[in-house]
Amino acid sequence: MIKVSPSILSADFVNLERDIRALTPAGADYVHVDVMDGLFVPNITIGIPVVAAIRKITDLPLDVHLMIDRPIRYVDDFCKAGSDILTVHVEADTEENTLAALRRIRENGVRAAISVKPKTPAEAVLPYLPYCDLILVMTVEPGFGGQAFMQDMMPKLKAIRAYIDAQNPACELEVDGGINERTALVCRENGANVLVAGSAFFKSADPAAFVKAVKA
Repeated sequence: MIKVSPSILSADFVNLERDIRALTPAGADYVHVDVMDGLFVPNITIGIPVVAAIRKITDLPLDVHLMIDRPIRYVDDFCKAGSDILTVHVEADTEENTLAALRRIRENGVRAAISVKPKTPAEAVLPYLPYCDLILVMTVEPGFGGQAFMQDMMPKLKAIRAYIDAQNPACELEVDGGINERTALVCRENGANVLVAGSAFFKSADPAAFVKAVKA
């Protein structure tokens, strides 16, 4: 089943509640929440209080993507704020701390996930795969919305799909970066089943039609 997770990084922050409430009638499956700290990535976005506020206005699962340094420091708080899926980057800390973060996320009853940046090889996910409910492959450099899709990430995506199928078939495979109707098809053909769409979704004249096209 293909799922769409609109990234609210591309929403109208002045009318954030309006835009989030519109996701359900548009057919979205998740709400993708990009958390950036200005250290791990060169941008600062939202934090724990905003995640807690979003939790109050939607029943959709919150797909929270932590692009922050040493995320183990904050995973408990983001879980308690209402995350349903909580993603940490393999590049953001040591393997030991990343594994500990995944365990903590699961102990909080939240789905645990990891993400890999474009320059990180597919095999970097292997130590974490048994503990993951989702793996996120970045098809842009994390930090800003509206970037162009990196087609050369498809061999990595395909390789990670093979790892998942062999070792943890229940794990979802998500792609984030430059997703539109055309690139969504390419990602699906290479094994992705969850598609994060930011600019293409929120700038669409008909978001419901966009979601339908991406899933078709």
